[in-house]
Amino acid sequence: MRALLIVTSFVTLAGCAGLPDPDPNQAWVDLKVDKDNSLHAVKVDNKPLADPRYFEVQPGSHELLVNFQFPVEPTNIGPQATTLWRDCQLKLNFKDFNAGQRYELQAGSIGFRPWAKLYDGQRYLVGKAQPAGCQHA
Repeated sequence: MRALLIVTSFVTLAGCAGLPDPDPNQAWVDLKVDKDNSLHAVKVDNKPLADPRYFEVQPGSHELLVNFQFPVEPTNIGPQATTLWRDCQLKLNFKDFNAGQRYELQAGSIGFRPWAKLYDGQRYLVGKAQPAGCQHA
């Protein structure tokens, strides 16, 4: 049990070690999805990002683009179907990013329809993304 706790601690620390420290002069956006899904930062204001794990933006208004991959279960397709993977882009426009503030972009799906919501540091919903195109993965 003790060995498992030590290994888990190292794995957790290794996952966090790769992210840079947030710049207090910018807003930071964490990405969060369920374990079976994949969410990646793609662009800010139509400019590609170097690191798909998060957004860091200047205060003010920005358009964020993310890539979201998720499974559609057979119960949402038909009796003879198998799981279908969807690859979607979602676009979020938010005008009030604040310096030093941490935000969280959560994504999920209902059947074939993806969704993403932006929460501020106090867990208030401050924005919703719009689908910007999907295809089968």
